[in-house]
Amino acid sequence: MMDRNEFLKTSGMLSVASILPLEGLFATNLTNNRIDKLVDENGHFVLQPLPYSESFLEPYMDAETVHLHYTFHHGGATKAANVDVKKIQEAMDSNNFETVDYWTKKLAFHSSSHILHSIFWTNLTNKQLSPTGNLLKQIEKDFGSYEKLKLYLAQTSKNVDGNGWGILAYQPMTKKLVVLQCENHEKLTQWGCVPILVIDVWEHSYYLKYKNKRADFVDTLFKIINWENVADRFNNATKLI
Repeated sequence: MMDRNEFLKTSGMLSVASILPLEGLFATNLTNNRIDKLVDENGHFVLQPLPYSESFLEPYMDAETVHLHYTFHHGGATKAANVDVKKIQEAMDSNNFETVDYWTKKLAFHSSSHILHSIFWTNLTNKQLSPTGNLLKQIEKDFGSYEKLKLYLAQTSKNVDGNGWGILAYQPMTKKLVVLQCENHEKLTQWGCVPILVIDVWEHSYYLKYKNKRADFVDTLFKIINWENVADRFNNATKLI
């Protein structure tokens, strides 16, 4: 029978592995990108330090927004995911499964938030870059040109109903890049896709500086996308199958 520590570790790693497989993308990035280490040695979700200072993205993203976003929204999701796992374990221990579906849904929400936010911070830098190399070739193959991808991803992100994300992902099953419009953190995904670039359009990402102008925020983000990080994620994702 699985004990508590085993369960916490296994369930935590499985939640992460569903989007960031432990082999390839996830494991490789741990070498130089500690923020991708989403759980500790016991399987507890952990909030890793930002890969830069809170003012690093100025003037495109203000330090106060970064602080609140990272500390309370990303951090809050990380803490909540651990609560969800604990509640599921308590249900299993008591053999009372009346609320387990509720906590499973909450875990999908909070763990997906933790995963996407961890990618989001590394996807940003403070200078303008462009995709190159194998990533650019794949973009041109799947979308025609980088400009067309940019328009597609920007439009998809701007038009998320309510809160959510615009996502560029690699689908190992078809060996293609795909654009996803994700509602909340976990809805409207495609099984097997590996996110390599994520655009957070929850209001807490931009409201202090951009008010209700989500479109302006999305357009600004394209000026500070770290395409080197996106390329690293793409190169690792292509090795999955």
